[in-house]
Amino acid sequence: MTKHISDIKRAMEGSIQTKQLFLSDNVLIDKVEDTIDLCVESLRKGGKIWFAGNGGSAADAQHLAAELSGRFYIDRKPLPAEALHVNSSFLTAVANDYGYDRTYARLIEGCAHEGDVLVAISTSGNSKNILEAAKVAKSIGVKVVAFTGSKGGELRQHCDLLLNVPSDDTPRIQECHILIGHVICENIEKELFG
Repeated sequence: MTKHISDIKRAMEGSIQTKQLFLSDNVLIDKVEDTIDLCVESLRKGGKIWFAGNGGSAADAQHLAAELSGRFYIDRKPLPAEALHVNSSFLTAVANDYGYDRTYARLIEGCAHEGDVLVAISTSGNSKNILEAAKVAKSIGVKVVAFTGSKGGELRQHCDLLLNVPSDDTPRIQECHILIGHVICENIEKELFG
């Protein structure tokens, strides 16, 4: 059967094209390097890397936190990293009592410390709960790295580093986010463990 061949190729070509556009943007590549340095500095000083996202971006947040707290390429000491959505009792209690927009902000307020890093993942850059978390993070001295689509949304105003993938297509953005995240995790691991 060949009924899906053109759709398969279109999606794969779109993913490759988005990654090539990102790769050819030296400003974005420099921001990835800056993110690695920011995370390494935080971890060396006893900080923690927090990840936040919704839906597919929550899955990416959890995936990347596990790459750091588990392992990536090297069998090494676990690094302190956590996705903000993994405690379902906390999430549902706060959503019920304070509203969903406050879920991640409340956890950052209660658990994060100055010098930590929040990786805020939102393809639109306008997810209210991600924005609230970024605002609280900034107010307590947590550095914010935003993974977004091309426009960056409102999140671009509440972050220290903006990694805005040059696409407006959610699946292509998310595919690039996980690649960027893997590159960051690999280089954090290399920097800290050789």
